Amino acid sequence: MPTSPLELTRAQILAFRRRVSALDERLPRGARSLRGAAWAGLTDSVPRAALLSIHARVEETRPSSWEDPSLVQVWGPRYSVYVVPARDRAVFTLGRLPNDARRCARAEDMAARVHAHLAGRRLKDNDVQRALGIGNAIKYAAPTGTLLLRWDGARAPDVWAVPPPEIEPHEARRELARRYLHVFGPETPAAFAAWAGVGEAESRATFDALSASLTAVRTPIGDAWILARDEPGFREPLRPPAAARLLPSGDTYFLFWGAGRELLVPDTARRAELWTSRVWPGAVLAGGEIVGTWRRAQAVLSVQPWRQLTRAERDAVEAEAQSLPLPGIAGPVAIQWNS
Repeated sequence: MPTSPLELTRAQILAFRRRVSALDERLPRGARSLRGAAWAGLTDSVPRAALLSIHARVEETRPSSWEDPSLVQVWGPRYSVYVVPARDRAVFTLGRLPNDARRCARAEDMAARVHAHLAGRRLKDNDVQRALGIGNAIKYAAPTGTLLLRWDGARAPDVWAVPPPEIEPHEARRELARRYLHVFGPETPAAFAAWAGVGEAESRATFDALSASLTAVRTPIGDAWILARDEPGFREPLRPPAAARLLPSGDTYFLFWGAGRELLVPDTARRAELWTSRVWPGAVLAGGEIVGTWRRAQAVLSVQPWRQLTRAERDAVEAEAQSLPLPGIAGPVAIQWNS
């Protein structure tokens, strides 16, 4: 007789996500912790967002931590700039190579053209685009796993060619899905497709291939899947959350679309303030809940709380703000409370 899906509450889901993302307790400084912080990749399309995501998860983060040799930048899911573990480059690139023969050929042909022009050099991506007349289509080469980049946010990124990963694309995509489920779960094939920027048919095929290692669950927003090995973690007793964390725009913790946002922020009006139609603000996490948004202009950090914060909560947010490893900011950060 088939068993009923495992019932998971909102509190269990959010506690698990915070725990596996090291948002309740920071990891010790080091390459191993950097890999853990970037297990599902860190978006860096907003300059130095990845650095602030690392700071939220790893102790003693410095302005240069994102440049650690254990990390690299790639055009990852949805062709966004990502900071990922160097040893896992294939997961975030080759794992997105299309199954469709035409689209796969487009990626490989673009990579061949770009590599031929680079000829072992490290060039600005806009120089390559102009020389080849390809514009932003240069990103189509990214899923081959043979391009790396360095973007500091001020100028066009440098790009250079690297050898192809020694892993099959379907294996890379399965690992990408496993990492997605571990950090974002419970989730569905449709949600994975939206996050990774792959076709829904490809996403469903990947989940089917992983079916023996998945567990069906029922959540407040519908049925979904988790990794079977994560089930004990969801069942763990709830632990005290961190007092506060300042999560940058596009941070993994709130990188959701559709129904996934409802679970994280139940209030419809507040969701519109966090997931805007333009560049998203950062999220203020206090006591395990998103309680507001923040933005920064140089050394001034503006905080928009969604409720009246306690004195202890405000102090915790201000302490986080003062500890941000902001490149080029020598003095203390000024906090502006917009409430």
